[in-house]
Amino acid sequence: MRRSTDKILTTHIGSLPELAPLERSEPGYDERLRKAVAAVIEKQRTIGIDIVNEGEYTKGGDWLSYVEERFGGFEARPPAGAKAPMAMGKDREEFAEFYKYAAERGTLFFAPGQQIRAVRPMYVATAPITYRGQADLQREIDILAASVAPEDSFLTTTAPASLEPYRQNEFYKSEEEFIYAIAEAMKTEYETIAKAGFLLQVDDAWLPAMWDRIGMQMGLDAFRKWCTMRIEALNHALVNIPEEQIRYHLCWGSWHGPHAFDIEMSKIVDIMLKVKAQAYLFEAANARHEHEYDVWETVKLPEGKILVPGCVSHSTDIVEHPELVSQRIQRFAKLVGKENVMAGTDCGFGGRSHPQIAWAKLKALVEGAERASRALGF
Repeated sequence: MRRSTDKILTTHIGSLPELAPLERSEPGYDERLRKAVAAVIEKQRTIGIDIVNEGEYTKGGDWLSYVEERFGGFEARPPAGAKAPMAMGKDREEFAEFYKYAAERGTLFFAPGQQIRAVRPMYVATAPITYRGQADLQREIDILAASVAPEDSFLTTTAPASLEPYRQNEFYKSEEEFIYAIAEAMKTEYETIAKAGFLLQVDDAWLPAMWDRIGMQMGLDAFRKWCTMRIEALNHALVNIPEEQIRYHLCWGSWHGPHAFDIEMSKIVDIMLKVKAQAYLFEAANARHEHEYDVWETVKLPEGKILVPGCVSHSTDIVEHPELVSQRIQRFAKLVGKENVMAGTDCGFGGRSHPQIAWAKLKALVEGAERASRALGF
């Protein structure tokens, strides 16, 4: 993985707005997809992003739904008494009027139902969990490889803990056995991406977001144990992949809401650092989490690791000033060393921000990184 040795490098979380609508049900989709991937990579390069991807176009823009056809062993049906995770939580109780208002107007995301599903199906494990997505995964790899060198790009995938909320167990003897079965199935996907030479990014938004759903009732100690077991399962799936090829993305969910009950970074930073990864990507630009850069005043970044804090955010339509981006980068650089910092985004932009806003934010990210590079003496 490249480090910021000559300048502050830039990247993003993965999901980008489609440059033109990709009608998946119409003839010729595959060819349009390949052209769209080439175009979105070229747009990132033109803006100046250093570590790029295919915008998650090959996944239909959705970090969860793409997996649905890649698993065997599940039945698509809601378990008895199950409630969708997005409809749960203290945030939704405390701000019930807002969530009713937002749901009626479809404003929790910029474009619900397009690149992000407004409603997701629930699944139940009724047989051994298997991975059957090899052909679809190879197609993703081939499309990305046709447009960019693997060492300068990443391909996203999803952590077991973030696949769990919409899946429940009616087959395995224990919760732990169930989680490890998901991890074992996803191990195929992780290793295939890594063997193709790409940086592997593991997305895990649901891990901290479950604090609001189940963690507050459990208590902090119990919730930390809940998280730790799931990180251990993820590490089991990553065991054969070199650490320097892995990026881990943790966030608190990308819907446009209060997030007033997000767990503090200080309560889970040590758990995040347990993940076998060289780079850690996390929210640091939005109004709920920007102050948490001070965690690194007391937490020592392990040798060889890289922080990729969000320096622009999907959570507001205000385009960050490059000088603010520079200041955010410099805060982290002064705490952990400039070579150990890469500038990123809070979360994906596809389906969360208007395309014009998303691309303007990425431009501000690059300009801010250039200012920070000068200020830090590169």
